[in-house]
Order: sequence, then structure tokens, then C-alpha cells
Amino acid sequence: MALRETTLPGHSLRRLWPSDRDRVLAYFLRLDPETRANRFMGNVGEAGVRAYAERSVVADGLMFGAFVDGELRGLGELRPAGPHPAGLLGAQAEAAFAVESAYRRRGIGAALFARIARAARHRGVGDLHVRCFARNRPMLRLAAKLGANLRVESGETEGALHLARPTPFSLWHETIAEAFDFTLSVVQPRERAPTPHSA
Repeated sequence: MALRETTLPGHSLRRLWPSDRDRVLAYFLRLDPETRANRFMGNVGEAGVRAYAERSVVADGLMFGAFVDGELRGLGELRPAGPHPAGLLGAQAEAAFAVESAYRRRGIGAALFARIARAARHRGVGDLHVRCFARNRPMLRLAAKLGANLRVESGETEGALHLARPTPFSLWHETIAEAFDFTLSVVQPRERAPTPHSA
């Protein structure tokens, strides 16, 4: 299935790099308890969020950020779902993303998912999987809208989206987009790491 990315006024979307670690940490710490629980499929405290943010920017796979007026407000991740050759993600991969509650219903989630799916397609992924709580209605609506096959089991929902094979033109376009993403990350002002809350 081909997913079309949208251009949102005042918004930008790009790949995140290890240099974005402080932005990623600040984003996760800003999430309200419900959004954070939905994203991590359970309750995670500040220490857990900090540890995850440190690992996530260097782990296998890719991360993408949606910026509103220069601030990271939505974050998506693409991770391999099993063994994979170097430079690729394998036949199956997993997607996870969340958008801060105040910035929903703007198309950010759909744009993030489309960017994740495009990156997966160009790294050898045939099936992209998403997993969420059955109560996570925004994610369920988006997955259904994008054509994912949904299966509910024990309070959780898993969706699978079959991706089209890349073309020479789409591979070229992906290469150009990533180079542009990297350039944006260099020129964008750095964010200072949030300090731990005092006890």
C-alpha cells in the first residue's frame, strides 16, 4: 500500500539522529501519563524514560520527529522485528509513535506513519506491524484508516500493513530526503537536556 505524506502548515518532519538525544528526552518527559502509558504499553517512570531515550537514539532502526514551530511534538520509531542484514531491517519491522495530546487532530500522526512506512519500504521491509492497547482509540482509527489488518487479543491490538516494493525513483527520493533531514538537524538549534526532578 502506498501512503502519501502531507505537508502541514507550520510543521516539519525529519529523521532524528543521535545529536537529537536531548530533544527526544524532553519530548518523552513532556508526555502526559496516559499518552506515555499508551506509547510504552504500560506505566514508565522518569528514570525509565531517561534510560529509554538514551538507548533509542542509537538502537537499530530509525526515529522520526514532527516539529511544530521548531519544537518536537510527535515522535515515531521504526525498529526491526527480528534478525536482519546490515543496512536493512529485515522482512518485518515494528512501528511505534505518539503525538502530544495538545497537538493531535492536525494530521501529525498520519504524516509520521507515512514517513515510517516509506523508510521501512526502502529498507527491505514487506510487513510493518503496530501494537497498541485496545483502548487506544486514536491509534486504532489511524491504523484502520491506513489499511492495516487489525487483530485484538487480551486487551491489545496488533495491526499489520503490507508495503509495496520500492522503485528506482522512490529509492532516489528517499536518499535525497534523508540528506535533507540530516542538513535540517545540523542547522536546527540544539535543545538542552532536561534536569532530573529533585526528590
